[in-house]
Amino acid sequence: MNSLTVNAPLQTRSDMVNVLEELVHPLRPFYSEGGARLGLGKSGVSYPAAVAEMEGFSRVLWGLVPLLAGGGSSELWDVVLDGIRCGTNPDHPEYWGEVGDYDQRLVEMAVFGYALALIPEHIWEPLHPEERDRLYRWLNQINQHPCHDCNWLFFNVLVNVGFRKVGLPYDAEQLERNLNRLDVFYLEDGWYSDGVGGHSDYYVPFAFHYYGLLYARIMEQEDPRRAQVYKERAAMFAGEFLAWFAPDGAALPYGRSLTYRFAQSAFWSALAYAGVDVLPMGVIKGLVLRNLRWWLSQPIRSSEGLLTVGYAYPNLVMAENYNAPGSPYWSLKAFLPLALPEDHPFWTAEELPLPELPALKVQRPAHLVLARDPASGHVAAFNTGHRGTNEHTHTSAKYEKFVYSTGFGFSVPRAEWGLSQGAFDSMLALSERGENLYRVRRRNQKTSIQDNVLYAVWKPWSNVEVHTWIVAGLPWHVRIHRIETKRALDIAEGGFALGVETELTEWIEGERTGGAEAGRIAAGAASPVGASGVQSLLGFESAELIRPNANTNVLYPRTVLPTLLASLEPGVHLLASAVYGDPSPGASWQPAAPEALNLTIGERAIVITTCSGNDIRIGLV
Repeated sequence: MNSLTVNAPLQTRSDMVNVLEELVHPLRPFYSEGGARLGLGKSGVSYPAAVAEMEGFSRVLWGLVPLLAGGGSSELWDVVLDGIRCGTNPDHPEYWGEVGDYDQRLVEMAVFGYALALIPEHIWEPLHPEERDRLYRWLNQINQHPCHDCNWLFFNVLVNVGFRKVGLPYDAEQLERNLNRLDVFYLEDGWYSDGVGGHSDYYVPFAFHYYGLLYARIMEQEDPRRAQVYKERAAMFAGEFLAWFAPDGAALPYGRSLTYRFAQSAFWSALAYAGVDVLPMGVIKGLVLRNLRWWLSQPIRSSEGLLTVGYAYPNLVMAENYNAPGSPYWSLKAFLPLALPEDHPFWTAEELPLPELPALKVQRPAHLVLARDPASGHVAAFNTGHRGTNEHTHTSAKYEKFVYSTGFGFSVPRAEWGLSQGAFDSMLALSERGENLYRVRRRNQKTSIQDNVLYAVWKPWSNVEVHTWIVAGLPWHVRIHRIETKRALDIAEGGFALGVETELTEWIEGERTGGAEAGRIAAGAASPVGASGVQSLLGFESAELIRPNANTNVLYPRTVLPTLLASLEPGVHLLASAVYGDPSPGASWQPAAPEALNLTIGERAIVITTCSGNDIRIGLV
């Protein structure tokens, strides 16, 4: 039972209820005796197993709460109530415990505040007075312990809003302080950063905007000014976030926490729930349902029917250090439309496709240029990289590649030795000569975007400086690097990683011999899921098809990676390449003559006017 199946197409509210039931029904045997813990596996996480099992318990509520708010019911709800009784009772063996500063349980408290606000008749009123006191006391710990200075501040907000809605004492001062602090993270055009200097990734739509829109709906009467601000910001962001979705419902794999899967579309669910009138409701409905359909067709569940850690298949290699076995159930945030009645416009509107979108869209707050290929439906995000970094798993792979793709995904390193273990797709990897240990971009000294040309300066070592220019477009894009090095280096430029399972057509041409270039230097491959290729324009010496280690790519367990190679002596070097990617079934690839390479970039053409010696000139027409 890997992919999900429902008895009818996913079109109606009843269909979505059926999908939710199919997702949560298999959980029943995995609840603890008291119901307070949900143990879904033995893989480790950065916090204790008991906390991970409490996390599993809480995350299921993100789906059950809107179901009950919309008048539905669940066979699990009696188990949930028993779990709350036991989990908040200090004398019970399954007590959720006293929390500490920056504790994971502070994250998991948020859904209880949300539930108190939306469904007090289901979660508060059924409890006896002493049980209510215990739940309040346990949740109120969030007002005595700091949360991380990022999207986490919304967890305190939601708990205090829940307290307020059921008439409990709440920390109004801390609530206001956190709401004001969250405003500091706002950038422009609807974008937030996840903390000061943080990344702008999926935490913008499925955290900042999602929680902000919950607040806007729940507190619209009590705090109309802030509710309006949150709606206006979300409306601006909607136009930006549209560009992250392909016509078939796939969304862009980028950044951390991708195991939350269909939380990708939770922003659209919250937009409908909060009544933000920015797009036709049929467009919003289509975004949610197509994304869910795409995910339902992926092998993302175990043989027991449980959501697994991973992305398009079970995969611990790409997981974060905070991805416990129950973590993926944050995906259920997407089911917020179940809180809307059957006659709501979200359900009565005809599902509509994506509106017409530009071939290129610059998103400066996120450091991205989004490109779309209307022929294939391919969406790619070209990336300048970031001035800062973080300590999350595989930061370079998740935030510093040159391009991210709905059709090719991206890869993370499996280990540290060589190109196969490193899986350096859409990156320039550098090793000291003969060492076979490669470094990639982790942070940048300077970045900029001018039209569809992205620029960055980065230093893999203190005495190696790389200037990178990327000319964004699909299906071709161009990369140029100026490398000033005081070390002898081995260089590898990776194209898109191509999924491979059955037949594969390979293409390798060219090699430098005796300082002269013999023919073209290029490598490419085609499989049933598309075609990928790289071609030297200047400076590379050979090409190869790398076979990355299994399970390094987020979309495909096995891949092949067209790669250009060079060895550089100390000095200044100029490298340039043309990179091709088309994820259409049956796509093919052939290199072009570098002396007359014309590549279509959106509505313009890129023309290599000079390509010899140490000089490459590019014109845009």
